[in-house]
Amino acid sequence: MRAFFLALLLAVAGFATPARPASAAAPTDTHGREIVLRGFNVSGSTKLYENGLLPFRSTADAATAATRMRELTGANAIRFLISWEGVQPARDRIDTAYLDRAADQIRQFTDRGIRVLLDWHQDLYSAHLFDPDSWYTGDGAPKWVIDAGTYPDESCGICLLWGQNMMNNGAVRAAMYDFWRNRYGVQDAYLTQARAALTHLRSRVDYPMMLGVDPFNEPFDGGLDGGSGTTWETTYLLPFYQRFRAVMDATGWSSLPLYAEPLVFWNTGFFEQGGLSTAGRLGPRYVFNSHYYDGGRMTLDPSAAGDGTYSAAMNRIRDRATALGTTAFVSEFGNAMSGTSSSSRTPWMIRSMYQGLDSRLSGASFWNGAAGSGQVLSSTQWHWDDYSGRHRELMNFNPDKVQTAGDAWNGEDHSVIAGGVPRLDRRVLDRLFPSAVAGTTIAFAYEDLARDGFAGAGRQQAWLTVPSRLPAIAGLVAGRQYGVLVWREPSAPLAAPTELHLPGSFPSARTVVVSDLGVVAGVPATGPVAVTTEAGATTARRLLLDATGSAPGRVHVALVVNASDVASVPAATLTAARTELLAWAAAS
Repeated sequence: MRAFFLALLLAVAGFATPARPASAAAPTDTHGREIVLRGFNVSGSTKLYENGLLPFRSTADAATAATRMRELTGANAIRFLISWEGVQPARDRIDTAYLDRAADQIRQFTDRGIRVLLDWHQDLYSAHLFDPDSWYTGDGAPKWVIDAGTYPDESCGICLLWGQNMMNNGAVRAAMYDFWRNRYGVQDAYLTQARAALTHLRSRVDYPMMLGVDPFNEPFDGGLDGGSGTTWETTYLLPFYQRFRAVMDATGWSSLPLYAEPLVFWNTGFFEQGGLSTAGRLGPRYVFNSHYYDGGRMTLDPSAAGDGTYSAAMNRIRDRATALGTTAFVSEFGNAMSGTSSSSRTPWMIRSMYQGLDSRLSGASFWNGAAGSGQVLSSTQWHWDDYSGRHRELMNFNPDKVQTAGDAWNGEDHSVIAGGVPRLDRRVLDRLFPSAVAGTTIAFAYEDLARDGFAGAGRQQAWLTVPSRLPAIAGLVAGRQYGVLVWREPSAPLAAPTELHLPGSFPSARTVVVSDLGVVAGVPATGPVAVTTEAGATTARRLLLDATGSAPGRVHVALVVNASDVASVPAATLTAARTELLAWAAAS
């Protein structure tokens, strides 16, 4: 019954927008600039034995994927998945060859300017809990861990989604229950393998390009013993994170944060309490690391997503991080590309999720309330699988259940790439975003104009609408991709410019920038408004906004427009737009 009611509530649950607390401090780079990280999970193939429990079958495949991702999307971060079973296939053995292959693959991304979050991944605890003919499977814990316990024959009953195994499958729940209580010493073993892995990897990866460690994907309780989710988090989850934090500190990873995930269903329904809401202040050595999936539209809600659909959900993540005294990171979000009733709505669901990551505000309200735009959230979308649709995985080691389609795991098909080609409109994946801000971000929003079909097909509609009181700006951006950034100079100057990733759809010669720093129609290679390639890239570019000499605390604004549809924009139009933009920024 609990699963039925959860599915029902997922379909109808909404989130009231809470009173907004002051934003938590954004992460910064070595220059002191606020940074925004955008990219993908690499990848669900780590769940598959055909890949040796790693994202890629070879270092060469990793290099191809890293190059393609950097050039096609401008991604500057990935969440790189590894497996407990891969690290420690036997209680008395750490597989250093596995870790060396992981390090080789990680370096293909860091060499191309892409930062890496290391993720110990699990789902439903272990593949070794499931029968050969089961409808479902898991990943994570090795066979020797499961053999140490005594678990019932697994069954989820009538489950519409694999995640319901967390609530309905007695074997999955019992094994997870044992992990949190360290029965048979399994949590101690987990920390021991983490210590060995982090020690081994420390000198084999480009440490300055590492973001931190996500020690346990999507934690679920396995049994609350009559308590609440929040009590479970403070009794079992937070102490585990503190133990893992000590492992990081002891193995040379002390300068990087632990990415702490809350109870998995904390933000998808009414039954699951959590969000580390009673954990007190985590502080800067931790990152509040949340996932977001639209459970309603994945089950019973037939409506399409649109402007502002996910503002409240993303704002809840922002506000929880602020209450915890740290920053937020959305390490998974997305939706199926095929095979479910909601997949046809996926393109605009993803578009609206990115909109919620960009700003607290809907497009319709941004220009009239930009001061409330809030922190731009960093994120990694689920997921980037170069082998999508080309797998050959024996589900639960059963030669009669060879999985080839989609992700080859529990019927999922979430990869944004297949055969080297983006499956969504590239405009929703390759986005304008402020990758480094020399100061404090006040407001940011982006109109991507991504279509509502796959691979760029379907209907186009603008969401970030300019009010009629700004006619020059409205005329300049009508029918065009554009973004707007407002930021404040710090009290002491930073020795680096503000940077925005410039999407591939914005040709340098036809990109218009209207700013207090100047106006250009066609961005040059030098000057206060300039363009250059992204670090580690060949064709991907970034826009540089250099405010050298500005007074401390000064507010800057930049409107970036893709004007590739015309040979030139009249000078009078640009002058009028600049006048409106500066007045708007001052008033806002």
